[in-house]
Amino acid sequence: MGTPADPFPLDRATVHLCIDMQRLFAEETPWQVPWLPRVLPCVLEIARRHAGRTVFTRFVPPESPADAVGAWRDYYEHWSELTRGRIAPRLLELVDPLAALVPPARVLDKPANSAFSRPTLARGLRARGVTTLVITGGETDVCVLATVTAAVDLGFRIVLPTDALCSTRDGTHDALIKLYRERFSLQIEATTTDDVLRRWND
Repeated sequence: MGTPADPFPLDRATVHLCIDMQRLFAEETPWQVPWLPRVLPCVLEIARRHAGRTVFTRFVPPESPADAVGAWRDYYEHWSELTRGRIAPRLLELVDPLAALVPPARVLDKPANSAFSRPTLARGLRARGVTTLVITGGETDVCVLATVTAAVDLGFRIVLPTDALCSTRDGTHDALIKLYRERFSLQIEATTTDDVLRRWND
């Protein structure tokens, strides 16, 4: 809705929110995202330059399907081999190049797709005066999608370096980038990692 907006300011009111760049999605598991290694250098460069303003999320499944509620219980009955009781704990860790940035970067564990499923995130960002989020990671059409739509509803400006996003599905990744550009251009800016690095100097 609306016409394309001017580029959003990238300054001290900006935080890099990196979604679920974990071993669980990088290694040979049923949830492996083949694109992840391809976008990792872009994610790493943004995080490295702004480590103190980076929050890494980790998707943390329940111990067992019985510990989930509602449709999540159905979900984990299907994916029971990926609950915490059955996977190696190391799979929940960030991939190595990103893990080395913590601290000063911070880690937020979440039980659902959206980073904002943890209410402390929005409160913490507001307390820091954050108005703009650079969002990277995966998957474009699952956890990134849920985080972006929640952030829009909360009033954050969103900057998406599209070459720092990954998915298992090319078609839905491309469709979402098109959707953001054509329908959410006043709230979401789709750009490149190079552009973010050039503009975000503070």
